[in-house]
Amino acid sequence: MPSDAPAGASAGRWSSLERPPLNAEGLRRALVTGGALWSSLDVVDTTGSTNTDLAARAPELPEGAVLVAEEQSAGRGRLDRSWVAPARSGLFFSVLFKPGDAVPQERWGWLTLLAGVATATGLSRAAGVDTALKWPNDLLVTVDGEERKTGGILAERVADGVVVGIGLNVSLTEDELPVPAAGSLALAKAAVTDRDPLLRAVLRSLEEWYGNWRAAGGDPAASGLQETYAAGCATLGRHVRAELPGGRTLTGTAEAVDTDGRLVIRTAEGQHEAVGAGDVVHLRSVH
Repeated sequence: MPSDAPAGASAGRWSSLERPPLNAEGLRRALVTGGALWSSLDVVDTTGSTNTDLAARAPELPEGAVLVAEEQSAGRGRLDRSWVAPARSGLFFSVLFKPGDAVPQERWGWLTLLAGVATATGLSRAAGVDTALKWPNDLLVTVDGEERKTGGILAERVADGVVVGIGLNVSLTEDELPVPAAGSLALAKAAVTDRDPLLRAVLRSLEEWYGNWRAAGGDPAASGLQETYAAGCATLGRHVRAELPGGRTLTGTAEAVDTDGRLVIRTAEGQHEAVGAGDVVHLRSVH
């Protein structure tokens, strides 16, 4: 690790030598190039929520805007859960997609699953760590033989597009985890925990998957998205409990992800039900 702060960095931004700030200029040089999806990339020291900020500016921004925060004070996950982590301990960013007429709006819901596949693919390449997907939007790593959540995805519709937020625990230690079931790339013994190459890898993977999906008119089968998601989804084949809107619960075996991105669950009675929204809990198998 360098012993001095980089030129121009404030003492506050370089408060931990173990967690240096992101190199915004370097990221822009690598990613915001002619012909690329990414049209802008901004890094802020702290904000409430990158999703909220980017959604507010979405009407005036072109597709491909990226907003990254070194720290979020009001980060959100699904079901309005909070996402809290120390400054510069992870990647907290949002991207703006505007598929337009190229993809029917009924297929835009696949962007959450696409972001999961792209993030897992990017991390596998850059960090050498296996990342599994928990339907619909969690990223899991294995820590001491146990599945733990290391990341989450939150997609929100805006006027003419979708803002997708990704939160990823990178260097959190056991003592810093918000809950015992959480994990981080460091705890999963990732080969790389430098956030700059990790962010570049995830954004390049997102660009590749989004480009293929958009070119296929959002068709999850033709783009390879549906098959790849199913192959990396730790939920499939598991005994699960789905906690559905309205307080109803559904228990059974998760068997497939259908063409609408819904989780198909087979109940003990042999009935199949497709779940489009809800909280899914992986249950231990009963032998």
